[in-house]
Amino acid sequence: MTVQPYLFFDGKCEEALEFYKQALDAKVDMMMRFKENPEPPQAGEPGCAGPEQTEAMAEKIMHASFTVGDAMIMASDGMCQGKPNFQGISLAMTVKTEAEADKKFAALAAGGQVQMPLGKTFFSPKFGMVADKYGVSWMVMVG
Repeated sequence: MTVQPYLFFDGKCEEALEFYKQALDAKVDMMMRFKENPEPPQAGEPGCAGPEQTEAMAEKIMHASFTVGDAMIMASDGMCQGKPNFQGISLAMTVKTEAEADKKFAALAAGGQVQMPLGKTFFSPKFGMVADKYGVSWMVMVG
């Protein structure tokens, strides 16, 4: 069994993918726009590309997958309402060195909000929590 996070960026998925490529050296493995859906949109179908889809909505991301280190994360624009809402979950990232923790944490914090600054804990020489500029919560730690 595999359990993977699936993040809905509510219209900002492509922007978020570019951010993660820069901040975390993420690799986009697959990306499909709503206009590339091989099936016609159905009435009442959730997402950006319902029957009244505009060209702008058709360009939004229906599904993407990207890797950060060894972890695959899936993502979408979802309902395209422009209000991503990530609550009750945090992505935990374990890195090898304190320098790498500093670099990744600072990159994620750019435009975001530090929830707990990086510091020494009983379980890690460096641990911190940050919500990136899309509201995704990250825990960065040295293994």
